[in-house]
Amino acid sequence: MKILNASTSISAIIDSRKVEEAMDAIRSSRNIVITTHLSPDGDALGASLALYSFLKRQGKSPRIIVPNSIPYFLRWMEGAGEIEVYEYHPPAGQRILAAADLIFCLDYNIIKRVGPMGPYIENSAATKVLIDHHLLPGDGFDILISHPEISSTSELLFRFLNQAGEYNRLTKVEAECIYCGMMTDTGGFTYNSGDPEIYEIISLLLRKGVDKDDIYSKVFHNYSETRFRLLGFTLSQRMEVYPDQHSALLHLSREDQSHFQFSKGDTEGFVNYPLSIKDIIFSTFIRADEELIKLSFRSQKSFPCNEFAAEFFNGGGHLNASGGEFYGSFEEAVRIYKEGLATYRDKLKSAFNEE
Repeated sequence: MKILNASTSISAIIDSRKVEEAMDAIRSSRNIVITTHLSPDGDALGASLALYSFLKRQGKSPRIIVPNSIPYFLRWMEGAGEIEVYEYHPPAGQRILAAADLIFCLDYNIIKRVGPMGPYIENSAATKVLIDHHLLPGDGFDILISHPEISSTSELLFRFLNQAGEYNRLTKVEAECIYCGMMTDTGGFTYNSGDPEIYEIISLLLRKGVDKDDIYSKVFHNYSETRFRLLGFTLSQRMEVYPDQHSALLHLSREDQSHFQFSKGDTEGFVNYPLSIKDIIFSTFIRADEELIKLSFRSQKSFPCNEFAAEFFNGGGHLNASGGEFYGSFEEAVRIYKEGLATYRDKLKSAFNEE
């Protein structure tokens, strides 16, 4: 099924009944809250801020609440200054969630991924709308818009708005936020971006006045000096290469980060660097976060890094880009990774040798 909108055809992949149900919920709700996962990234924030702007145009007074702080290089998006951070004042966040009659859950598949906000979302009587592109969505959502085959939640939000007939009214601000989310969640369209319709959507966003080069510069040319020093340290002192498994590991402990005045987002993109090494097709980055261990995985060819993430680190994602998390010690996470690497030795060799 195709729909014709703004002189192009974009597949109507979302069940039309779910689109209408979500739009009806927007029209009938007074207190709308937008939520994202822990350590919100460009996709989570891009989708949230685009939806925030759209809801304001509908005469609503939405609020965005995120579990913890946002990266400094994403704060240029309009509306970022209105985001409320739960960890700064939990009682206020709890009141916001308790008063909601509609909660949007963006870019996470299970409520556990919002950390300490989770129980208050679960206990809320609000209608809960999930818009997400991760595998295996969990329970607790009233309207489920889940499409793991889509590159990003921001792309999925565009498709939702497009199917709702809203493209022609989409603003430049909304288009910028959606583009930023799509760009960051595909590594600048270098992975999970083989679907031709992604570029049709980009064309539609550019027609709204989006300056893609300016957005790229704001995100990728806006890092701090300490980030580069941390990157140099990580590559020189905290990288392990496993030639027989065509794999590489980067890892940073809390102590390592403390030596470089670590700020949220400073390690964005680190996981991609080892893939530039000859014969490496699987890269992993393990970083100790505040309450858990965060893992990022990238791969090339047909190696399923999402399968690896799901089996060992309660994660998932796309074939060549995924993430995971681990609740335990940093050392234990590294140990489990190395054991998993041995388990996947044959799959790694097979993927490396494919034509």
